[in-house]
Amino acid sequence: MKFPENRPRLVLVVPSPSSEGHASDTLLATLDKALAAGDIASVILDNGKTDEASFQTFAAAAVSKVQAAGAAAIILNDTRTAGRVGADGVHIEGPLADIADAIERYTPKLIVGTGNVKERHAALEVGELQPDYMFFGKIGADSKAEAHPRNLSLAEWWAAMVEIPAIVQAGSKIDDLAACFATRAEFIALGAAVFSADNPAQIVADANRQLDEMSAADTEE
Repeated sequence: MKFPENRPRLVLVVPSPSSEGHASDTLLATLDKALAAGDIASVILDNGKTDEASFQTFAAAAVSKVQAAGAAAIILNDTRTAGRVGADGVHIEGPLADIADAIERYTPKLIVGTGNVKERHAALEVGELQPDYMFFGKIGADSKAEAHPRNLSLAEWWAAMVEIPAIVQAGSKIDDLAACFATRAEFIALGAAVFSADNPAQIVADANRQLDEMSAADTEE
């Protein structure tokens, strides 16, 4: 599916199966509904504090669903599981050396992205390593209704200056999608907004509809 250049796509962040209120079966059922409800570019799977064997079982099922829907499946901070379950990429949150090592070892076989930077200098240092994308936010830190102002500011600055694609983390509601759209980031990440919703499919459908409308209005200006 081809979108206008000014139209960001959605990235889903799936909570860890060990997190409160998010059992594996429930997460997989929600993922099914979300993937069927509208365009999703990629899905990041959070391993959290889940033991390796349990997470690998969960990830294998999730990756199969994500790839069947035409999206990219990305594993947080677990290159071994990513390889075992045939994921498309890894998301590394950690020291610069760990990011550099992952990029050197796995690019271009896997997508290697990173994030959780808190100021411009750190972002530029990471950017010099040439990750496949930069995530402005921290996986699992979208507990407030609106996107964090720092993430919005950094994403807007990055998108205007750097060719490496940006993902901006939205809040736990989709009421602030306009602020995320205004950053010009190529992707908008939804986690709690989908996986804590009573109707996750409706959230994905509404988010895609809003982004279509914003893109069309922006083109007309």
